[in-house]
Amino acid sequence: MMLPFDMLEYHERLQKTKEKMQEEGVDVLLITNPANMYYLSGYNAWSFYVHQMLAVIIDEPQPLWIGRAMDANGAKASTWIYDEHVISYPDIYIHSETHHPMDFFGKIIDEIGHGNRRIGVEMEQFFFTAQGYERLKKALPNAKFRDASLLVNNIRMIKSDQEIEYMRRAGLIVDQAMSRTVDKIRPGVRENEAAAELYFHLVNGTADYGGDYPSIVPMIPTGEHTSMPHLTWSEQTFQEGAPAIIETAGCHKRYHVPMARTLSLGKPSERLQYISSVATEGMEKVLETIKPGATCHDLAVTWETHLKRYSLEKDSRLGYSTGISYPPDWGEHTASIRTGDRTILQPNMTFHFIPALWFDSDGVEVSTTFRVTETGHDLFTNYPRELIVKDTSGRNDFQIG
Repeated sequence: MMLPFDMLEYHERLQKTKEKMQEEGVDVLLITNPANMYYLSGYNAWSFYVHQMLAVIIDEPQPLWIGRAMDANGAKASTWIYDEHVISYPDIYIHSETHHPMDFFGKIIDEIGHGNRRIGVEMEQFFFTAQGYERLKKALPNAKFRDASLLVNNIRMIKSDQEIEYMRRAGLIVDQAMSRTVDKIRPGVRENEAAAELYFHLVNGTADYGGDYPSIVPMIPTGEHTSMPHLTWSEQTFQEGAPAIIETAGCHKRYHVPMARTLSLGKPSERLQYISSVATEGMEKVLETIKPGATCHDLAVTWETHLKRYSLEKDSRLGYSTGISYPPDWGEHTASIRTGDRTILQPNMTFHFIPALWFDSDGVEVSTTFRVTETGHDLFTNYPRELIVKDTSGRNDFQIG
């Protein structure tokens, strides 16, 4: 199996991780976040529903992959680490009342001489459980544990040129998928049919690049449900005169480019036109402020200043760092575009930017994913950002600014 990056890039990532470990006083880093495992080793499989980890030891040249026995061959095939560094546990540890994979992990760490060192664990991530932490501490009573939740996540924020290329491909995929799905939506079409159309094009990709499964399922709220941004889809049909929102992401080599758009089936209401124009106007103002040296706080202030002109406000954050991810989320869990976040923008940082507005009974959502450049920003997608109006009479669709 061909690795998505060359060996030099993996070694550079591992070296940066070890430098950060040294800064934070960590001798052994136990990585359970599948995105971080992929970033450092190349391991890519749907096995994160059971306990697995990548152990980075500060004075060892290669990490250890430790996981379920049936996944060991996948680890050997998809990673750059030597086969003898792939260690597996038997299925007796899976969903057992008496055995736990962390018992096994702790035993291995202790047997290779690291049971009394400073061990970093990813406390704040979806696949490291409270029970797992307690069993790990019991298995390693002489270790000194510390939280290293964002150690690798923070390194991932600045992308390499190859990572940016994968995100460009993901942008092409989501552009095409969004266009085809909007074409599919008509009065009488079921929401699930639109979701199926979207999934097909996200996975099918373009003529040159195939797509991966995105870390979040398509969200397609319609009508009054547009005030509820995280609804997925139902068997209900799209209705004449009703708005709909599509939020999804192109994914290539596990790199995500999210995008959201709002559409109206037939002539939009004056209110929908109004709040859509406020959102898109604010989007353009914020995009103009993106440059190295600006902060996430600066972008949020630009947005809030814009909304005050219309006596509006948005309670939720304006965006977040994105890139590699696995279900259930495509964010990197690091920087957020909101007031108070003083993260300084640097070239090749990438963000999902969401100047959406939600109210009690309706909402609009428009979003894009951008890269910070040496002088400003680039967008990964080209699909029009205005409100999409479906001409249900059979004539051509058009956009309203």
